[in-house]
Amino acid sequence: MLHMIASSPFQCDYRAILRLISAGDVVLLLGDGVIIGIESGAMFSVFFDSIIQLYVLKADLIARGLLMYISPHVQVITYNELINLMVQNPQQISW
Repeated sequence: MLHMIASSPFQCDYRAILRLISAGDVVLLLGDGVIIGIESGAMFSVFFDSIIQLYVLKADLIARGLLMYISPHVQVITYNELINLMVQNPQQISW
């Protein structure tokens, strides 16, 4: 399943979301959710320790000036790669 997280970590209960993510699921950070991918951020370690496949949308990182702060452990993807990710994961949920 593809979990698309677009909410800021300051406006959502991410620990509750993590409890609903299963092994083998894929997480995409977009919109204000890209803040989670900042390596020095408080939520990054919680997500990185729990999720194997973590992606972040490059356009949203650039729009927020965060591209240089993103963790190297997160895979930065383009819109074309997002479409491929959605095709590979027909079950999707947005947070």
